[in-house]
Amino acid sequence: MNFGTVGTSWITSSFIQASQEVNNFTLTAVYSRSEQKVKDFAEKHQAPFVYTDLEEMAKSDKLDCIYIASPNSLHFEQAKLFLQHKKHVICEKPIFSNTKEFQEAFQVAEENGVYLFEAIRNIHTPNFEVLKHAVEKIGPVTSTILHRNRYSSKYKEYLAGGRPNVFTAEFSGGALTDLGIYPLALAVSLFGKPKQVSYVANMLESGVDGSGTLTLEYDNFVSTVMCSKISTSYIPCEIQGENGSILFDDAGSILDMKYIDNSSGQEEPIQTYSLEDNMQYEITNFLQIITSQNNEEYNRLKELSLLTLSITEEARKQNNIIYGSER
Repeated sequence: MNFGTVGTSWITSSFIQASQEVNNFTLTAVYSRSEQKVKDFAEKHQAPFVYTDLEEMAKSDKLDCIYIASPNSLHFEQAKLFLQHKKHVICEKPIFSNTKEFQEAFQVAEENGVYLFEAIRNIHTPNFEVLKHAVEKIGPVTSTILHRNRYSSKYKEYLAGGRPNVFTAEFSGGALTDLGIYPLALAVSLFGKPKQVSYVANMLESGVDGSGTLTLEYDNFVSTVMCSKISTSYIPCEIQGENGSILFDDAGSILDMKYIDNSSGQEEPIQTYSLEDNMQYEITNFLQIITSQNNEEYNRLKELSLLTLSITEEARKQNNIIYGSER
C-alpha cells in the first residue's frame, strides 16, 4: 500500500520512520503549501512525489492512504477531501474538533468505501496489552491517576506574545485535546464510558487550556486525568485496586511498570517493551483492518474515538472553550 503525508512536523517524520518497520506500506508522496519546505522534506525522507496542491494530491493514483498531521483545525476538511477521492485516511489525534465533524467525516468514508482512523498510538502498543492484564491483578479498581504533562517547546513563544497553533482556539489547540487524549484514551479503553465528566481548566488568555484536571465518574471509582503543556510532571501514573496498585510512567509510553501489593507492600516489576518507534503498532493495526476488512475492530476503534472526542467536547463546553470553526 502506498501512502502520502500532510504535514512536515516532527510527528510526520516519526510516522514515516515507524512506517519503515511495517511491511507493504511505502511512502510515495508528501505535501506542504511551501514548495521549498516540501522539497526539503521529500529529500529527507526519499519521497518520490511532492505536492503543494492538496486537491491534486487527493486525485493522484500514486497513493492509497494518507496520513494527516496538520494543525488540528484543518483535519476535517483535509480528511474529507481525501475520503471523497477514495483514499484511506489516518488522522493524527485529535481526529477532529468536534463530534459534528466526526459524524460527517465517517459518513463520507462509508459512502466511498474507505477507512478512517484516529492515530492514538499508546492504545495500540504491546505495553497497553501488558497494562490491561496487570489491571486484572489489582482487584476492583478504587481510583486512578493518569496524566500526560509536558512543558511545550512552544510555550515560551506564547509567553513572548506569539500565537503558536497549539495554544490557540483558532487551530483547535489546548492541553486536553493535545496531550490529555493519551490518558483519556487509556481510561476509556480500560473502563469504558463514564457516567459523568468534569473538567477544571487552567485557562490561557488565548482562550484554550494550558493545563487541567478531568474527572471521569464510574460506578465505584473516579478516574482522574491530568494534562499540561505549561509544566512537566515527574510522578508516575497509578491505578489503585483493593488488592494493590499498578504504577507506570506517563500515559504516552506506559513504561517502567510495577505492581505494589496492598497487604505486604512488596513491589513486583512488570516487564514492558522499550518502544522507540511505537507508532508502528497503530500502523500495523490499521493496515490489518483495511486488508482483512475487519469491520468489527474498525467499529470498536471508531466508537472509542467518538467517546474520547465527546468527552473533550463536553469538557470544553464546561470551560467555554470555543474553537474557531464553531463560532
